[in-house]
Amino acid sequence: MKIFCLILFLISSFISTSIAVEPPPETIYQNFLQCFTNQTKAPPNSLSDVVLPKTAAAFTPVLRAYIRNARFNTTATPKPAIVIAARSESHVQAAVICTKSLNIQLKTRSGGHDYEGVSYVSHVPFFVLDMSNLRNITVDPATESAWVGAGATLGEVYYRIWEKTKSHGFPAGVCPTVGAGGHISGGGYGNMIRKYGLSVDYVTDAKIVDVNGRVLDRKGMGEDLFWAINGGGGASFGVILAFKIKLVPVPPTVTVFRVEKNLDENAIDMVHKWQFVAPRTDPGLFMRLLLQPVTRNKNQTVRASVVALFLGNQNTVMSMLTKDFPELGLKKENCTEMTWIQSVMWWANNDNATQIKPEILLDRNPDSATFGKRKSDFVEKEITKEGLDFLFKKMIEVGKIGLVFNPYGGIMSEVATTKTPFPHRKKLYKIQHSMNWKDPGTEAETSFLQKAKSFYSYMAPFVTKNPRHTYINYRDLDIGVNSPGPNSYRVAEVFGRMYFGENFDRLVKVKTAVDPQNFFRDEQSIPTLPSNPPRR
Repeated sequence: MKIFCLILFLISSFISTSIAVEPPPETIYQNFLQCFTNQTKAPPNSLSDVVLPKTAAAFTPVLRAYIRNARFNTTATPKPAIVIAARSESHVQAAVICTKSLNIQLKTRSGGHDYEGVSYVSHVPFFVLDMSNLRNITVDPATESAWVGAGATLGEVYYRIWEKTKSHGFPAGVCPTVGAGGHISGGGYGNMIRKYGLSVDYVTDAKIVDVNGRVLDRKGMGEDLFWAINGGGGASFGVILAFKIKLVPVPPTVTVFRVEKNLDENAIDMVHKWQFVAPRTDPGLFMRLLLQPVTRNKNQTVRASVVALFLGNQNTVMSMLTKDFPELGLKKENCTEMTWIQSVMWWANNDNATQIKPEILLDRNPDSATFGKRKSDFVEKEITKEGLDFLFKKMIEVGKIGLVFNPYGGIMSEVATTKTPFPHRKKLYKIQHSMNWKDPGTEAETSFLQKAKSFYSYMAPFVTKNPRHTYINYRDLDIGVNSPGPNSYRVAEVFGRMYFGENFDRLVKVKTAVDPQNFFRDEQSIPTLPSNPPRR
């Protein structure tokens, strides 16, 4: 009987402890709303479209609007207890203060393009801070600068610049629906990378909400934190509200082209030579290389496509590549001259870019998601023809895999690797591994994820080693996930050095200084220093 009573006591103690640790959802919501109301001085009934519990009609539409990977848009996907659809800086401040007071994890989402859903999924109780309404953009052509809200999309950034000046642009990504906050804080790059470098190279100021709920600009946060959020990923250090960017000059006429070749059209020769030309040619020329297995005349082959932007006219680029890259076989009919803003639309897969209006860049395309997995690599030495032949055969074997080669060189190789947290500037080119599928369900997902891992292993001999470098904005949880406990630093150091190389150490020091309790944390956030840091 004593044993039975002891078991009952232990069970009741466990239940009461569990309840004490994690209050029911309605209690969490009421506690959060009360705190939020106190912090913002706003009456609760005015916050019905801001603080959204699961029972709110707007909860699911707001959550789904910026889920871009269908893998994380299922009934089984963990959902936040609350979505905070911030509409002002004070809402962001309150979200940080009140979430911290409840000891709940806070995930911050601007555009939702995190490939692993890290900005809106967690396996512990969490809230999502949705920044999509904080999208204000103020362009000042006189000072060649702009303030960009973290929730703005790149398409909106380009459009607002074009509205005010036809002779300026900004070096950032080619996908118009990507959120500016995440893109820029992870480094940011686009098809002007060889001419102008990374997006963060043109950030001159920023506003961030820190762990204490303070709004800080560059002067207020200090140069160490400012350095960290310009390529180290903002979500480890606070909530980015906005970046101030410097605009870059663009010519009145640019040229775009696309050339495709299959294996029986000497694609291997073209791809091999691309490695020697694309990273070394005129910095105003960016030639992206796409590789994809396809079926032609019932035969499996690999299609190699060179997609390019040249900051100049057609005759100049034709003359240059006829001499330096005859394997490409560029013809006049492959080329189209257009304005820079039209090239932005062309790169966003609008082939009729010279006929359509730039307002298309304002389309956010919400609640649209496809199934996908991404990985990335960096190459320091050209892959031999034999190596390319091996990879092409493996692409056909795996199927569905796509590779995107992005050349560096130009101004990238002239900037110190420690100037920003992004350490990969001296590499020849970056490779994105892309796996997309349409079949829902765990069976298809498991199969495709395994194929992605297999091809990643086939690529290993041809890319950087010790560490095998990868790009933070191409998030990949396969390379490691944060874990609590005595080994948390060492676990994070593995993927941290893959993303940031030698810059990881400085990022950890900044993190420890500005967020010592590690409130801003996620599956791959920067860790704090352990009490007994390892010697290096």
